[in-house]
Amino acid sequence: MFPPPHGGPFLLYKGITFFDTSDLYGHNNDNEIMVGKALKQLPREKVQVATKFGVVKLEGDQYGRYGVRGTPEYVRQCCEASLKRLDIDYIDLYFPHRIDITVPIEDTMGELKKLVEEGKLKYIGLSEASADTIRRAHAVHPITAVQMEYSLWVRDIEDEIIPVCRELGIGIVAYSPLGRGFFAGKAVLESLPTESVLNKFPRFMGENLEKNKILYSKLANKAEKHACTTPQLALSWLLHQGDDIIPIPGTTKVRNLDNNIGSLAVKLSEDDLKEICDAVPIDEFVGDRQISLPQYAWKFANTPPRKTVEKDT
Repeated sequence: MFPPPHGGPFLLYKGITFFDTSDLYGHNNDNEIMVGKALKQLPREKVQVATKFGVVKLEGDQYGRYGVRGTPEYVRQCCEASLKRLDIDYIDLYFPHRIDITVPIEDTMGELKKLVEEGKLKYIGLSEASADTIRRAHAVHPITAVQMEYSLWVRDIEDEIIPVCRELGIGIVAYSPLGRGFFAGKAVLESLPTESVLNKFPRFMGENLEKNKILYSKLANKAEKHACTTPQLALSWLLHQGDDIIPIPGTTKVRNLDNNIGSLAVKLSEDDLKEICDAVPIDEFVGDRQISLPQYAWKFANTPPRKTVEKDT
């Protein structure tokens, strides 16, 4: 969050009302605590708070790896802990951060539905969920939004996930809309700090990065044509994919925040959108999109069927 004088009221003044966090972010849940402090400066009814649960450190794992937990008991435990850290009465939008593929999604959703009925949640979302999981979850309780990675260099949700969401009336919250900062110039215009986790991402490594830089240059040329910055063009492209696409670019710098907001003023025609896609073809980006929890990516996020209890006859 931004320090004073660039805290909560400053963001609201800029028109930013949606705050996305997670119990995973920061050391000892620091991010939720910081968001909670910022919310104290804002009229609660004018902002929407989204947070997530379910990604856990594996106990006793010497490599510090993570797993996913979506049992009903853990759902409730996490929700109540997040409410306390955020110091609010309800969460506007609550997501399983990843899908627990050992638990029927109906069980996870059943507890989330109870939390809605108790007034602790307003709406339920999913993150990195398969099409089948989205349909099954939506049958238990309406899903408001699905959070997926979506940007000029990650478009694999276009053929399957977006059509399902549009059929069911579910919005798409696009995380990493600037390609983990790549389209804002990370590793291109500025070197990555040695401690940056991006150094471990395949797309930011060695020969992959050099090839991807060529595509960045092509997009930068298009941005110049549209009299905007490269990240503004990347965000505008995403915004033009539909009114149901909500990008959530993250930043720690006010100048980048203003730059991101400027993407709203960039207008693109259908021909412009095609030109951008032709300039940066999705199949020319090199390297896997993620390193964290790849086994829980949406393509693998199907859950077992719910067991039915047979009645004695």
